[in-house]
Amino acid sequence: MLAKISSGRRAVPVSSVTAPSRFAFPPKLAADRKWRLLVLLPLGFALDGTALAADPVPAAKKKAAPPPAKEEAVTPAAKEKAAELPPLRVVGKATADAGWGYRAAKAYSGTKTDTPLIETPQSISVVTEAQMDAQNTRSLAEALRYTPGMQSESFGFEPRVTWLKMRGFDATTSGLFRDGLRLANLNFVIGYNLEPYGAERVEVPRGPVSVLFGQVSPGGLVNYVSKRPSFDPFREISFQAGSFGRLQGMADFGGSLDDGKTLAYRLTALGRDADTQVNFVPDDRVYVAPALTWKPSDATTFTLLTHYQKDDTKSSQRLPAQGTLRTNPNGKIPTNLFTGEPNVDQYYREEYAVGYVFEHHFNEIFTVRQNLRYYDNQTNDSTIFPTSLLPNLSTVTRALYQSFGKLQGFNLDNHLQANFATGILDHTLLAGLDYQHVDATTLQTYGAAPDLDLFDPVYGKQVPKAPVFKNEALTQNQTGLYLQDQMKLTERWRILGGVRHDLVDDETQNRLTSTHTAQTVSKTTGRAGLVYLSEYGLAPYFSYATSFLPVIGSDAAGQAFKPETGEQYEFGVKFQPAGSNSSLTLAYFDLTRQNFITPNPLTFQNVQGGEARSQGVELEGVASFENGLNLTASYTYLNARVTQSSVPEEVGEHLEYVPENKAVLWADYTIPTGMAKGFGIGGGTRFIGRSWGNSFGARNDIEIPSYVLFDAAMHYTWGPVRLALNIQNLLDKEYVTTAFLSGGEWTTYGPIRMVAGTISYRF
Repeated sequence: MLAKISSGRRAVPVSSVTAPSRFAFPPKLAADRKWRLLVLLPLGFALDGTALAADPVPAAKKKAAPPPAKEEAVTPAAKEKAAELPPLRVVGKATADAGWGYRAAKAYSGTKTDTPLIETPQSISVVTEAQMDAQNTRSLAEALRYTPGMQSESFGFEPRVTWLKMRGFDATTSGLFRDGLRLANLNFVIGYNLEPYGAERVEVPRGPVSVLFGQVSPGGLVNYVSKRPSFDPFREISFQAGSFGRLQGMADFGGSLDDGKTLAYRLTALGRDADTQVNFVPDDRVYVAPALTWKPSDATTFTLLTHYQKDDTKSSQRLPAQGTLRTNPNGKIPTNLFTGEPNVDQYYREEYAVGYVFEHHFNEIFTVRQNLRYYDNQTNDSTIFPTSLLPNLSTVTRALYQSFGKLQGFNLDNHLQANFATGILDHTLLAGLDYQHVDATTLQTYGAAPDLDLFDPVYGKQVPKAPVFKNEALTQNQTGLYLQDQMKLTERWRILGGVRHDLVDDETQNRLTSTHTAQTVSKTTGRAGLVYLSEYGLAPYFSYATSFLPVIGSDAAGQAFKPETGEQYEFGVKFQPAGSNSSLTLAYFDLTRQNFITPNPLTFQNVQGGEARSQGVELEGVASFENGLNLTASYTYLNARVTQSSVPEEVGEHLEYVPENKAVLWADYTIPTGMAKGFGIGGGTRFIGRSWGNSFGARNDIEIPSYVLFDAAMHYTWGPVRLALNIQNLLDKEYVTTAFLSGGEWTTYGPIRMVAGTISYRF
């Protein structure tokens, strides 16, 4: 198989590339254990063995190339000369420039083309499969814990959905993507909690990315990349047991279906029966993801991607500040306290999706791609929660909130790529048309529920039926045209320019009042960037980008929401030492968001704010070495404040749940030789600085203290068997992650200690 690894006008084909196994051995160890994996480049796999949403590399000519004189790695200097050389055939292992282990070399969500991260004028993090395996991530939120600029656990213990904050701005309903296509969540009708075992990688571009993806939060997006079929056979079975009665089985199978290797399959499945740190709250899941690839020639690839997921759980717990964040004469409220009713509370979600990724290379110049998906999500949520703390500081009044939502969506993204030269400039031109259609319905109820003594809870009381306060049908259609040009000026300069125009139709049917609200909005967004690639591996860059996010629905007064907009300037420098599988990124950004939406926890109505500004610094380092050491570390400083508001008291205040400082470090080491070969240990620390709660009109009245958490891992690989022990929140620290005013002061706890043991067999 052939793939271009040179950025010059001619491709340098690669016929055979090996990559580390799923168990994250570096190349030398992988070779020693005979777990060599041939990476299937035309199916969308990067050289490090992790998947892209679509492989943007044109297929090489079928004409046979002469064999190499000897096996050797490709150096940066050799790459610079590649444009002047005839096509060569290079055989050998993946080089440091390709990335492996914890470091990825490329990310589809940066440019939708085969562009190295160091040449992309934007901060982009990639959580690889090797890192997720080492940390035993149980949810997408956990996978993002060590990513700079990210908050995925703003509400602490939360088994229902993945809450996303990026660079201080909420991206829960607009920032979640799967395989490069948006997962819509209109007005929190439904929710998503994607299964990390089904992912090859998770890409996190930060800052406005509307030019390529349309409706996105200005803080960025999270792109979950599904596992893809491989023509090389593999089989893996795993079993996991852990805290709170956790039992989980996993299986991952794949390989070729015919001798000619034109058909390949993959089947990924997971079943879980588990309780959680809170009484009566399960965390049960069934996940099945079949995939099929048809590759009739080197020029054409069609991959069918499907999945089914069924979840059974309950809500996170809202607790009084007196007894969690503050003292209470009755004692401390335990982390396992359930404030609802076991026979009433539920959170049931059933979702499925069918789609494909298609790619065809006409020649060395033109490539066309089409990504398509239909998805369906149905969520039933019934939650009884406290509304006020009575004077005895022990009893709370409660309310019943129910939300029954159903969403059906369709995404289509077409784009044509052209590689050509004009004078001294080499161009990678991308022209695209995408379309999104979403239909959603929601029925919500709210009513009183019996009181509960927090320190002597008695369950089973009769709960009155709650009256309906919202019954809506929502529809959204979006069409976007985009154009992007990546220009190469000599071997040192990279220039990026892009423009997009969106047309969006929103419609809301209020079934209670028989009223209809509709609006049509359009917006042109753009971005520009410049990168200089020095001979020392340093790459300073600058970028400017804008964003556009239509907001469907209306406020409590029935007024249609205005579209959100965003604008960002970013300066940074990336460093990739020659010959080392490591990278370092330092970025400063200035991001402004207008007309943003926040949910009111008292009324459950969305509120449209004014303007907020986020300024900050992000530092990230990632490395995987052949001696068995893997590292990821980052630091984030955020100054996110309200700059305009209809409530004068809010101006100048911090945005809610946004810590000013976040510092994280994770390291994992596997012994490469000797009697203890295959034994490894890992550990991490997470510092989350203080933040402020949200009181909706009087921000920053509640301070959420900083906290430090520790994680640990131990693992041993012997032949095809891997044993692992992971401990999250090693010291079992109890801490508060969220606080707000809503008829009193309320908080939520963070996840407590979780221990899990895993045995895996690969054959």
